Amino acid sequence: MKRCIAALLMVAAVLSCASGCRKAAVQPEEPKMQTGDLLFVGIPMDYWSDDSMAQAIASATSSGDTVNFIHTAILEVDSIGAVWVIDATIAHGVDRHPLDTLLADFTLSQPGAVETFEVWRLKDNRDAVRFVEQAKSLLGEEYDVYFKGDNGRHYCTELVFDLYVDAAGKHIFDWVPMNFLDKEGDMPAYWEKLFSLLGEEVPQGEPGTNPQMMRESPAIYHVMSWTR
Repeated sequence: MKRCIAALLMVAAVLSCASGCRKAAVQPEEPKMQTGDLLFVGIPMDYWSDDSMAQAIASATSSGDTVNFIHTAILEVDSIGAVWVIDATIAHGVDRHPLDTLLADFTLSQPGAVETFEVWRLKDNRDAVRFVEQAKSLLGEEYDVYFKGDNGRHYCTELVFDLYVDAAGKHIFDWVPMNFLDKEGDMPAYWEKLFSLLGEEVPQGEPGTNPQMMRESPAIYHVMSWTR
């Protein structure tokens, strides 16, 4: 009889443990940003006016989606978990600032307009901290309105391209031929005016980068996204 009772107690204990283990199972953690991650900013295709740089970029790089990604930033998470951004913009040049600053800069004023933010991570993330530290050495540079390499200035994805280089000296991201034409094959007035003021030819077809293409790189994978 005692053996039966002991056996029943053991069965009950196992069943209780199994039930308890299921209840106490560790849930997957929410994705978190990490140093070296890339933040892509997307806006509705039809949001900006025709005479803005954002609209000119959107027209030139659109893949046909309703959202076009027009900006890329490097993320840094400090020792207390605060998220910082290192990026190149017309407003700030190459700058390091809290994530909230970027979110404020890209807040759309039009009622009902929704911004999209996506975080992507390198599949090989071992050098992420080094990339971010190198980015800090470029703080204070001007934004590259010329869209040309090796001129002491950077636009957003040019900054990422130049910094994300592996230990063997190979760029992680690829150049693509730059396109400034809209989907009809015409040159937007914005680019003609800008490069005329700069005394330069529009660098159509020259090597470059853009957020839309960088986001599609096989070197990175999607971590998280949100809209506002």
